[in-house]
Parts: sequence; structure tokens; C-alpha cells
Amino acid sequence: MKLSEFDYDLPEQLIAQHPIEPRDSSRLLVLDRASTEIRHGMFKDLLEYISPGDTLVFNDTRVIPARLMGRRADTGGQVEVFLLSEKTEGEWEVLVKPGKRAKPGMVIEFGPELSCEVLSGTDFGGRVVRFAFSGIFAEILDRLGETPLPPYIHERLSDSERYQTVYSRQRGSAAAPTAGLHFTPALLSQIKEKGARLAFITLHVGLGTFRPVAAEDITDHVMHREYFSVSEEAAEAVNQAKEQGGRVIAVGTTSIRTLETAVRNGRLSAGSGWTEIFIYPGYQFQLVDGIITNFHLPKSTLIMLISAFAGRERVLAAYKEAVQREYRFFSFGDAMLLL
Repeated sequence: MKLSEFDYDLPEQLIAQHPIEPRDSSRLLVLDRASTEIRHGMFKDLLEYISPGDTLVFNDTRVIPARLMGRRADTGGQVEVFLLSEKTEGEWEVLVKPGKRAKPGMVIEFGPELSCEVLSGTDFGGRVVRFAFSGIFAEILDRLGETPLPPYIHERLSDSERYQTVYSRQRGSAAAPTAGLHFTPALLSQIKEKGARLAFITLHVGLGTFRPVAAEDITDHVMHREYFSVSEEAAEAVNQAKEQGGRVIAVGTTSIRTLETAVRNGRLSAGSGWTEIFIYPGYQFQLVDGIITNFHLPKSTLIMLISAFAGRERVLAAYKEAVQREYRFFSFGDAMLLL
């Protein structure tokens, strides 16, 4: 399967540069896989498609202020360090810019209370660094770090909480699970009042969000591993829905990847670990019955995942219609519901 098969034309002006207010006033495109019917509405209309007995699965990860600006201890040259994932306490996988000169032994200083030393390179072009700090690392990071936004967003965000979901609680992501940005506390309450359950799992979004697919044969692409965790409560909610004939509706591609990683013989298993799962057309879903997601970049692993669920031609046809109707695309854009 070729990378070019997942391309589509997107006018630059349709890339959303800022979040819409209120959160649930974004638009919603609904694609029915069986009938191929496409409907258009508002995100708050999601309630019309939720049934008693359904379980919606959310990723409760929280974005950390992952971008640090520092200087080389030896030359004073400016260096950007982007945190990806914590390997052990104090040791992180990071991206460094400029990267070519970031050799083992180089020390980068961010202020009197924080510095790091480059330990080694990684197989994806990043670095492993060890931080030295005085105080509590998370508090220092909150003071010195910046919340990272995707490179296609050029406007500054006045309120960093708008790049967090209202239910975020587990710190560790380099990017937000953006399908969840549309939910408000009121909408979550209305979903529960309708008889559906909410389940929260965790996947800390890492390099895979930023890493483009370079291989023309997509099966040659290797996903970067990301940490996930599934609680006993979440596993019970999902398994109960499947046993009782309800649907499991995943909010975002990170929730899908977690569910499909942790499934064992048709049941969701509680536990934690690392996933490198790459879902593309031909994959047989074991747990997911519906998906709430944003519109994804051309040629991305995310549009491949959605194509695996709903069919590449149907997805690209829906994207074409979304472009024609001037939907807003990507992280701060509008949403899709696939059933």
C-alpha cells in the first residue's frame, strides 16, 4: 500500500489556527460506514448518536510544558530541547535543535536550577539526556517550559488550557489528544445522563505525532513507542459494554491504539506498558465500534488508521466533502464521528 494513496488536497486557509468557543460549538461530520451516508451538524449533536449501554473511551493524558529553551554551557549557543518521554527518573528521550552538534557529554543550561547532559543518540534521531535540577522537576518545568503546539499552528495561544482536554489529569504528553478538545463538562454529564458510560485510559503522546511517514510503502514505516495504561475500572466498563451489546466508541486515535494494544481474546486487559501498534487498512479491529476524531494530515499514520476503520475511499470522499464545505482541519479544527 503506497503512501501517495493517503494524500488529499487541503487549502492552507482551512488549517485551524485557534480553538473555537465554546468547545462543543465546532462542526461534526458523521460518516455511516454501512450506508456511506454523510451528515453534517454541530459537535453538541453527538448526543443524538449515543445510546444507553455505550461506553465512550477517553485518553486522560495531560500535555506537559515540553519545549525548553537553553544555552550550551561551553559556547553559549542557543539550543531547543523538546521532551518526548521519560525513560527513568531524570532521564528523557528528547529532540534537540540544532541536533547535529548535540554530542554525548554536551551540557545545556536552562537557568540556575535546571540543566541537562546529552547521554546518547536514539534510533529516530533524538537524544537521551539526564537532567540535573534543584527542587521539584515538574514545578521547574511549569515555570521554564512552554506548551508545544503543532508546527502548522502559527498563532500564539493566550490560554494554554485550551490545548488540554477538560478531563486531562495524567501528565506526560508532548501533544494533546485533540479529539477530546471538543468536550465540555456539561456535555460529558449529558452523555452519562443518557445512559452511556465514560471510561478513561492513558496514552502519553510522543514522537509518533510529529514524525512523518517517509517510506513510500507504508508497511515499511515503524511507529515510535508510547506509554499507555489501562485501569481495572476502564477495562470493566469496556468489557461490560461488549458483553451487553453496547458499543465501544473511542475518542481519538490514541484511545484506539491503546484499546487495540491491550485487548486479549476480545477483552480489554488492565495494565500498562509500551505500544508501537501501527494500524492501517487490512487491520481487523477487536474492540472499537465507533470513533470520534479530528481531521488529520495528508499521508499521516492517523488518516491510515481512520481508513482502516471506515475504508480509504470512504474516508477520502468524506474529507473531500469537508474541504468543499470549508470545515476547519487538524488540532483546533472540527470533528468526525465514524459509526
